[in-house]
Amino acid sequence: MSAEPHPTLPPVRLPADAELARDALGAPLFARAVRLARWAGPDTRVEVGGELATDQLPLAAQELGLDTADEDSVVYASQAWRVAVDIGLVDVTEPEEASGEAEGEPGTDVSGTAVPGEDLALVTGGTPGDVLDLWLAALDAVLADAAVPDLDDLVDALDAGGEIDFDRLDWNPGREADFLDGVLANLYLLTVAEGGTADGPVPLPVLAASMVAPDGMGDPTDAVLEQVSDAMMRLDDQFRQLEPIGLVEYRPVDEALMAEAEAEVEEPVEEPVGDAGDDEEDVSRYGMVRLTPLGRYGIRARMLEAGVEAPAVGELADKGADALLDGVARYPEGAAQAEIEQWLAGRELPAAVAELLAAARGDDEGAPLRRLRCQQALAPAGPEAEPVVRAVLDDPELGGLARVWLAERGAADVPAPDGAMVFWLTVDTIAAQLAADGETEELPLLMQTLTAHHTGFFDQVWRVDHPATADVLEAMGRLHPDKKAAKEARKAAFKARSRQS
Repeated sequence: MSAEPHPTLPPVRLPADAELARDALGAPLFARAVRLARWAGPDTRVEVGGELATDQLPLAAQELGLDTADEDSVVYASQAWRVAVDIGLVDVTEPEEASGEAEGEPGTDVSGTAVPGEDLALVTGGTPGDVLDLWLAALDAVLADAAVPDLDDLVDALDAGGEIDFDRLDWNPGREADFLDGVLANLYLLTVAEGGTADGPVPLPVLAASMVAPDGMGDPTDAVLEQVSDAMMRLDDQFRQLEPIGLVEYRPVDEALMAEAEAEVEEPVEEPVGDAGDDEEDVSRYGMVRLTPLGRYGIRARMLEAGVEAPAVGELADKGADALLDGVARYPEGAAQAEIEQWLAGRELPAAVAELLAAARGDDEGAPLRRLRCQQALAPAGPEAEPVVRAVLDDPELGGLARVWLAERGAADVPAPDGAMVFWLTVDTIAAQLAADGETEELPLLMQTLTAHHTGFFDQVWRVDHPATADVLEAMGRLHPDKKAAKEARKAAFKARSRQS
């Protein structure tokens, strides 16, 4: 039996698809792409690659309601147009396809054409899932753009022939994409972890350090601080690009800090990396990022596509009790409770309780944890569940669980367990806790509590016919706070192991 927690991601809580689709439609960049797709028509001219012709960009910006006096307006229009083309909201015919015999004729101004694409109809006529699929495609396009160096860096890296010198640029497309994926995965984990940030923002230095600083590092070295600072600046630019698609809410790095850094007045990462919790206002100046509910959906979808196990609360609601108990076995307690409540909500309670009890049986390695989650699932059950629970009082695997449930409700005529059941239940309970959380700080106290009321506990428990007996006794030998009891546990573990073999 392993004492280490299962290395899967915690389950994420997501709104319904309809709510997520509304969020997607409201994301500024996606909304602009839809609007330009509807605007496209016979007079819309495009260049090679499907880009809008230069003289079309101010018209597109005007269509989007942007201030055409602002030079950034055409940048926003161009970005929205690229997204619309990339995800199929616009169909383009590029110049070389449209020009026919006129191609290559001197003085001929040839342009491609653009019309609304078939997928545009899905925005208003499709299902929420259709809208979310379009948004995910848009997210892929934006992430690809975010991993590209800015224009100034590209211009600086041009060689004499006008080609990009990638060695001079020090940019590897795959490496940059992997870095951004890693950052978003870390942000996702910080968001969904039990006791994590949930809806709170994450300081940008913390996120940058998670990608740069070695695990278990104490005070960061100057070299690490410099790497964190560089990563922060990269992420600042990337999160500015990712916010309009609705993936994150982002408070950028204070421009005054960047000016100070350029003037070498102060090093912007020293204080937040070392003392991120000391001054919330100061830390926020270094950038704060929050993954939106739509962002959680998007990152999870990308993880699932990559083969990562990324569960979501509610996805077991239509499964059987066996799938439920196996599925929530490794969930944090709060997420497990939420999943169980959704599963119970659509079922008749007596039948659901009977199904849960049946699924909790077994002598395999995962059975103790299934029984622990079954006990958690039965906790909110009312009087109508009592006949079903009483029916398993004589069951060697479920009888102890049933007695605990009935006693907690003050039920009458609950038979006392015999010694064998008490010891079996003790082993099962500790085995479940080890499987759920590993060797936690609370576990020694539980062991002490369970053994304190039984004289000669270790003389008898090694005989318990439970697959986890030896493992549990070995854990008690390591963790029991009483040294004498720990020694007795180790002796009992040896006897149990010999008996099993």
